[in-house]
This record gives sequence, structure tokens and C-alpha cells, in this order.
Amino acid sequence: MQYSNLRVLLVEDHAFQRRLGLRLLEDLGIGEVIEAAEGFEAMEMLRSMPTPPDVVLVDLDMPGMDGVEFIGLIAQHKLAPAIAVVSAMDVALLHAVQIMAQASGLRVLGSVEKPLSAAKLTHVLSLLDSTAGVSAVAPEVQVNVEQLRQALADGHIVPYFQPQAEFSNGKIVGVEALARWVQPNGQVLHAANFIPLIEAHGMIEQLTQHMLVESCAWRKRWVQQGLRIKVSVNVSAQNLTGPEVADRYENVVRSHGMRPEDIVLEITESSVMSDTARGLAMLARLRLKGFGLSVDDFGTGYSSLAQLSQIPFTELKIDRGFVHRAPEQPRKLAMIETSLDLARKLGLKVVAEGIETIEEWQLLAQLGCDFAQGYLISAAVPGERLTEAIEHWRQTKH
Repeated sequence: MQYSNLRVLLVEDHAFQRRLGLRLLEDLGIGEVIEAAEGFEAMEMLRSMPTPPDVVLVDLDMPGMDGVEFIGLIAQHKLAPAIAVVSAMDVALLHAVQIMAQASGLRVLGSVEKPLSAAKLTHVLSLLDSTAGVSAVAPEVQVNVEQLRQALADGHIVPYFQPQAEFSNGKIVGVEALARWVQPNGQVLHAANFIPLIEAHGMIEQLTQHMLVESCAWRKRWVQQGLRIKVSVNVSAQNLTGPEVADRYENVVRSHGMRPEDIVLEITESSVMSDTARGLAMLARLRLKGFGLSVDDFGTGYSSLAQLSQIPFTELKIDRGFVHRAPEQPRKLAMIETSLDLARKLGLKVVAEGIETIEEWQLLAQLGCDFAQGYLISAAVPGERLTEAIEHWRQTKH
């Protein structure tokens, strides 16, 4: 990549370490290197800059404002697009800080262990050119309830489909339907921008019904083109309200000439656990009808193993936060291995989300994971572009 175009801010309180970092960055040919000795100084600099630096390299253990507080403020005020953590502290702490930053909406390139070296800095900066490390949190966009109601009524919230591939042979076997709001100007808003508002104002069942209907309609068209794949649709805990829901979902599926076995309903782990009795009753009815059930974002909730064993799931999805850079982070690798072992003992298939690099694909394949989903295969695409995305994946030489 062209380092001459980069602007990098290095925040480091130790004078010798800071001078070393500045020299290494300059030797790499970084276009502009800015320095700050502590968090308060760095915050003032960031607030006064007309354009933010491309990357902030920040030490964690600093007097006054430590690196954790500093990163939180960067995320809160959107003062930089990407960070990398520089520290000699233990791996568990570095991992926790990275997860915190990603959850706050920052792109986290990774961590650089001290002592600094040209190779370590080159590696972390090279990630700017890749999709790896991009935060799953969508940019914040201001929307209101009336706009959402109108968008739902007008059919402007539509499913985009992200393919899922078998690790064993690379074949596309399913897709996940992801809600996207297509604006009149062509801008496409991700679900994070509007789903919380939809749930807060009682429109989630309307959206779920719409997503299911549209997904079934698209699958019917794909079948006519010779493409038979499963479709996964997300279901909120607010959808699991009464026994009639299972009948309604079955009627939608069968009205499109499909079977419930063709559909997987994805339920976020923590949402099911919030009301075990009601959730179990509804999920049992859905399984009786033949729907597949997937526990989404596994590992990010607070369920017990006993609860998981009681729920009739057919699939487990490993959250992208555990997959990202797992080949080089032992704690993430341990979580993945544990999840896969649990899934095997419970008889569940496993989908790994957020597969973005060949190394991540190879690791999950070696560990015996069943299916992959992520940008390495394809981003989520409109229904009319799915066959094109699948063909591109088939022809890609990695």
C-alpha cells in the first residue's frame, strides 16, 4: 500500500518509546506522523484537526487518561476511523480492549506488542487495505419512526442475501436474509441503523413477516433458475409471542410452494434466554413444523449450557467477533474450539460468521466447522445479484 498518503497519530507517554515509534513510522514512508505524549493532549489535537488521521496508534498504560478511556472518547465523538493498540500488557487485556472498541463502532486493526518493530507496524498498517478488521457496526444515520413506517409500507426495506459456503467443498448451500433500507437517493442503510427503532415501536413483527415473504419469493425464483438453497431469516424475541406465530410462518412458506425445512430461523442467543418458558414453547412448535432453528451470535449472550441443551436448535452460529483474526489470537481460538466441541455433542451444525481471510477459512476448516459466511465469500447482495455473486465465488482463485 502507499504509506505516503497516510496520516498516523502516535499516542505514547514514554519518551523513548515514542521516539522509536516515530522513527520507525518515518522509515516506513508514512506521509504525516503526529505525536502526543498523553491522552488529554491527543484529544485536543484530534478535536482541532480539520480531517482526522487515518490511524491512531495508542498505548494503553498512560498516566492521566489511560488508553481505554481515550479509545472510548474517540469512538463516542467519532474522532478517527481506525485504531491500533500498542502495549506490552497481557494478551487477555489487549483482546478485551479490542472487543470494546469494535463494539463502540471503531475499526480495530489489531494490537502491536512492544517492543515496536518495522515488521509489526507494517503488518498492522497493511490491514487498512483489507476488509479484515472492519467493524460490524454500521455508520450512524438519523432516522425517525414515521420514515420507518412509510418505508415498511412502501416496501423500501428489503432483504439482501449473504451466501453461506460448505467448508468441505466451497459449495454455496444457503443464504442469510439481512434487512436493508434502500433510500430514494440509492443509499443503502444497514439494519443497525433502524432495527432498534423498529423493535422499540412495535413494528418488528411486521418487518419479520415482510422479510419472510420476500425471502420465500426470491427462493422460488432461484429454484426456477435451478438454484436450491436454504434461506435463513432473523427472528426477534418480540416475535415469539403466541402459538399462532408458528402457523402464520408455515402458511407464508407453503403459499410459496416451499416447505418449512427450506427455512432456518435465526434467534439471538440472549433474546431467547430472556423468557425461557415462552421461548421454549414457541421454538418447539416451529421445530415440530420442520423449521430449522439457529442460535445467532453464539458466545455473546449469557446463556447456560443447561439452557442451550434444552432448546431445540439445529444450528449454532459463531459470532464474527471470535472469528476475526482468530488464527493469531489464542483466546479466540480457544472459544471457537469450545463452541465446535459443544455443537458436536449437541448434534448441531455450525456456521462461522465474518470469514474475511484465507487464514480464517483454513483455520475453521481444519477445526471441522461446517459452513462459512463472510466477505471472503461475498457481501450481502440484492436477490437479483445472488447468482452473480455465487458465480464470482466459484471462479475466485485464492
